[in-house]
Amino acid sequence: MADNQSGSVSVDDFHLIEQSISHHFPLIGFFNGEDGKESYFIVGDYNPQSFQALIRELGEHGFVPYINQDGNHYKINIGKKQEKGKSKIHFNVILLLVTICTTVFAGYFYIASGNIWEALEFAVALLVILGAHELAHYFAARKHGVHATLPYFIPAPTFLGTFGALINIKSPIPNRNALFDLGYSGPLAGFLVAIPVLFIGLYYSTVLTTQNVDVMFPDPLIIKIISQIVIPNYTFDKDIVAHPIVFAGWAGMLVTMLNLMPVAFLDGGHISRSLFGQNIHKFISVLGIMITTILGWYLMAALMVFIFFMGKSHPGALDNVVLLNRNRKIIAVLMLVILILCLSPAPVSTL
Repeated sequence: MADNQSGSVSVDDFHLIEQSISHHFPLIGFFNGEDGKESYFIVGDYNPQSFQALIRELGEHGFVPYINQDGNHYKINIGKKQEKGKSKIHFNVILLLVTICTTVFAGYFYIASGNIWEALEFAVALLVILGAHELAHYFAARKHGVHATLPYFIPAPTFLGTFGALINIKSPIPNRNALFDLGYSGPLAGFLVAIPVLFIGLYYSTVLTTQNVDVMFPDPLIIKIISQIVIPNYTFDKDIVAHPIVFAGWAGMLVTMLNLMPVAFLDGGHISRSLFGQNIHKFISVLGIMITTILGWYLMAALMVFIFFMGKSHPGALDNVVLLNRNRKIIAVLMLVILILCLSPAPVSTL
């Protein structure tokens, strides 16, 4: 048997899988896809407890089932269980230490104009925001029994000193609720931590009275709103001489915006895939790439295109049938509002 998850299995494995599925569901038949089309079993009913039992049973034999609704029936795809090695926490620590050095370096030479204390403030604020984002993903994964690593910070020779951070998901995501939680938790945590960072940084900032600068960093709406609260006589048409901590908050909002783009396997892609089926998710992914391009983040847009066209389709969770509850739908609206508040064009040169 071949499908879009696993490739092929032996005849004996096919019969084992068929027997397991028929034990838990009324099995209608099997669609044998050809010419690259997916293969799947067709069942006539759905029960979340039965599907969880099927996951456990097939998992003992090295297989992973995915269930999706298909008209009046349900289709079950089978993937091979991927075994991943143990995490090495010393690698996380080394990357964190290197990223501390690169962000302090970037802060000293590019952000704080040679002021070591302000460079340290910038680095600490930025790493706290990134760390909060990834730790929220980590704890959301643990909540749903998903195996994930601690954050890997990524040092980089950029004006921020880092390409951000990430965690590695090492086991399948069980259902749509878990997929949604893993998607929204990081951006929401990073956003909430960036808010007080911006308040502190903007308190020590001033309004720009001239345009004699080389590069302008367009402020997202959330920064303009906080500036109006914190800085006397500030209006939306003015620019700011920003304290280095503000750049950390700005970077945090940028990370939130880019991650919330509903594309492929990004955080926003997880949210989109948990809310919609695969075809609608693909359409929304294209829309997210277009918005990223219009905003001028061409490198990120190119990376999104590569992930979208070269990678596999987002399989969703193992159980793509169970419905999101009302609270999660409310959070989905909140995440859309946060995305709008964080939207920001790429920096432009004024020369």
